[in-house]
Amino acid sequence: MDVFKVFLILHVITGAIGLLLGSFILIRKKGDKVHKKLGRIFAIAMIINGLSAFVLSYIHPNIFLFIVGVFSVYLASSGYRMISLKNISNGQKPKIIDYSLTFLMLIACLAFLYIGITNLISGVYFGSILCMFGLISFRLCYSDYKLYTGKMTDDLQWLKNHIGRMTGAYIASLTAFLVVNNTLLPPFLAWSLPTIIGLFFIIRTIRKLN
Repeated sequence: MDVFKVFLILHVITGAIGLLLGSFILIRKKGDKVHKKLGRIFAIAMIINGLSAFVLSYIHPNIFLFIVGVFSVYLASSGYRMISLKNISNGQKPKIIDYSLTFLMLIACLAFLYIGITNLISGVYFGSILCMFGLISFRLCYSDYKLYTGKMTDDLQWLKNHIGRMTGAYIASLTAFLVVNNTLLPPFLAWSLPTIIGLFFIIRTIRKLN
């Protein structure tokens, strides 16, 4: 079995775990011991899924896999890290891993926007998708900046970020599943619909917290 097939199998298995486990976590009680254990498994699965996507997209260049990898790794990693930043509004300092995740996401943001704009100029509709994810990436990086520099004083900001990003990792898994298996929806809708629906639920949950 060649390297590509090994990582493809790993990618499919961890993607399925993320999709199924994420769906279950979304509908059950939050905050108990079971939620924490399942959330840890979900985060690990999504990180492995994202890293395997990087390898696959390198062996056989595929911008779709690369985007899924970027968001899976960043959202699952930073979302899980937020649990360790509960006291950041009271002076707790982020660690190197937190800064590193934000910096790498910023690089991806700039790449998405650059490639997206050049595609749009060339008349390639997929550029709009890349620009959309570039803007989402920038919003996430800006949120990190405000949190790390003490510009957010909300004591629950860590929890809001945790909810938003773990749900975002689930959205990445759902988007990958829909795009790969879609036979009915227009490509743009298949790419954007999970994000639009997911953002609605994230915003609604955060408003309830407020």
